[in-house]
Amino acid sequence: MNTVKAGAEARVAGERSLLVGVGISAIGIGMYIPFSLVFFHHVTGLSFTLVGLVMTITGVAGLAFMPLAGTAVDRFGAKKVNLVLYGIRALGFALYPLAGSLPAFAAVALVTALADRSFAVVQQSLIGEVARGAARDRLQASIRALQNAGMGAGALLVSGVLAVWGTGGFTYTAWGNALAFAVAGLLVSRVRPLRDAAPAVAAGSAGRPSAGYRMVLRDRPFLGLTAANFLTALGYSALSVLFPLYLSTWLMAPDSLTGAAFTVNTVLCAGVGVLVAGRVRRSGARRTRSAALGALLFAAAFAGQIVLGTLRPGQTATLVFLLAIVIVYTLGELVHSPSGGALSVSAAPEAARGRYLATYQLSYSLAGALAPSLFTALLAVDGRLPWAVLTVTALGAALALVRLERHLPAVAVYAEPPAPVAAGAPAAPRPSAPVAA
Repeated sequence: MNTVKAGAEARVAGERSLLVGVGISAIGIGMYIPFSLVFFHHVTGLSFTLVGLVMTITGVAGLAFMPLAGTAVDRFGAKKVNLVLYGIRALGFALYPLAGSLPAFAAVALVTALADRSFAVVQQSLIGEVARGAARDRLQASIRALQNAGMGAGALLVSGVLAVWGTGGFTYTAWGNALAFAVAGLLVSRVRPLRDAAPAVAAGSAGRPSAGYRMVLRDRPFLGLTAANFLTALGYSALSVLFPLYLSTWLMAPDSLTGAAFTVNTVLCAGVGVLVAGRVRRSGARRTRSAALGALLFAAAFAGQIVLGTLRPGQTATLVFLLAIVIVYTLGELVHSPSGGALSVSAAPEAARGRYLATYQLSYSLAGALAPSLFTALLAVDGRLPWAVLTVTALGAALALVRLERHLPAVAVYAEPPAPVAAGAPAAPRPSAPVAA
């Protein structure tokens, strides 16, 4: 292995560069995501209507491109594709201030959206390419914490830029994003894939890939894992899509509570995400069980919203109750995300990892696309109904993860798989227990 030291907690060669690159690119993302429509309106000079239409169309096109990104990973390796995507994003944001016409903006937005939508697939594949065992779980947790911290820092940074330069600061922000993605790409170029992963990548890049999407579609356990993740992914959309509407239309609470909830979530993810994931990892829990625990915590938070929406206490009690719910929700996110991510990466055969993870990532994309219309339709009937549906889906995800456990590869279920047991030999101890001499 190309690691700094041996063992489950070994450091990946170039890991620090990878993590710093993730943090820098997250700052760039945080500089424009909170202001998407306003950002592109001021950068290009086009109307909000045209900007929104282009963003919707290019976003859908980006979803359609994800399977091709998975194929590219299997042919050329995740690191190479990752660097290409960083380059495309850097070039796209450098060109945005020059794209003042609709055709120019649409062209730049399309190419950039293809890179943005596919990036999660490629980054997950890169984790599988550079790490093994518990190191994957650790990288998942570290990357998520840095993404939250970086996006928060980016949002604060762009606020300062706008305070100094006004709306003209959006142009400087676009160029700042381009620089952030370029620097992140340079840093990630220092990461070295594991030597034992190289043959599969070489085989794919030398000629025909060793496996296609038919292999993915025949893998029923992995499709079950993807379906279970779709149920959980609906819960990930709740904080950004459902929560603000629920506060204003059902609880009649001030909109400022939404900002407070996002702040609590972001601070906890960035501040204690690695600690929580490390505690879960050191407990020796199976990834399926810890991911299921995260889903159960989601269900508890959603059930709490039903209780809150039924009681509708005074403003002070509502604030305290909401704070508790957000903490439970965030804890579920911190427990589920590293285990669920490492589970999907490790369940994917190395020769077709890109295709497998492109399929898995669709569960997040489809949930994100469905959430706005689903939540608003349910909310129109009763403010507690969407939370009831989310409670059921989270419980269903937890049950599915536990039931899938026996059908998934041991290398996916365990961060450190148990030793195989010979016929007639006593059962091996659990991975977390010491082996007697």
